[in-house]
Amino acid sequence: MSEIRDDGFDDWLDAAEEGAAYSLECPDGHGSLPPRQVCPECGSTELARQQLPESGTIETFTVTHVPTPSFEDDAPYATAIADFGPVRLTGQVAGIDLESIENGLEVEIAVTVSETTGERVLTFEPV
Repeated sequence: MSEIRDDGFDDWLDAAEEGAAYSLECPDGHGSLPPRQVCPECGSTELARQQLPESGTIETFTVTHVPTPSFEDDAPYATAIADFGPVRLTGQVAGIDLESIENGLEVEIAVTVSETTGERVLTFEPV
């Protein structure tokens, strides 16, 4: 695992590992993820942490059989975009046969370690 921390992303992964994943929300209700300091939709600098829902749903996914070198030991794997209320997250799907993944699948956030790099990876597991 890398010794260098990406303060915004690694802090968010720390929170997700503890079951406390969050989004940043402006007064108008637009959601975004750290390390943002300005709302990407309205430009507000008043961002507050909001706990994400315990579960979300897969909106779309793809299964990778021929990966980049960064994930060669992880293949085959599925990457999905999941809706968690104010934000959509991208992560790998784990804990389910690849053939069983479908749009609308209810998932929760987890953090796993890449077989290839040893780095932490955002993961979705079926509820």
